[in-house]
Amino acid sequence: MNELLGNRIKSIRSARHFTQEQIADQIGISRQKYARIESGTNNITLELLSKIAKILDVSVGDITKVLDETPAVEYRSTEADGSSEKIFEMIDLFYANKHLYEKLQQNYNE
Repeated sequence: MNELLGNRIKSIRSARHFTQEQIADQIGISRQKYARIESGTNNITLELLSKIAKILDVSVGDITKVLDETPAVEYRSTEADGSSEKIFEMIDLFYANKHLYEKLQQNYNE
């Protein structure tokens, strides 16, 4: 899932003619950390995703729509290694995003 989001962010960033360093500077992280987000090595929080979307002048939905196009989990895969790790990663990401979403809704309603 992280790799799908990272590839989508990278393609939008490239289309907008931004460098990794420019985006990283604007969101307040190192270029290396940003590169790991694009490569799918690091998890991305909804907060970072929101900042990146704002800089790239797209909505968070424009970035995350790639998740709707590709199944997040391969069912009945012959490869069992790491499957529970992927599930825990998705659960962690879900709760992190849920918490941030609630925070954004609260700020919006104020």
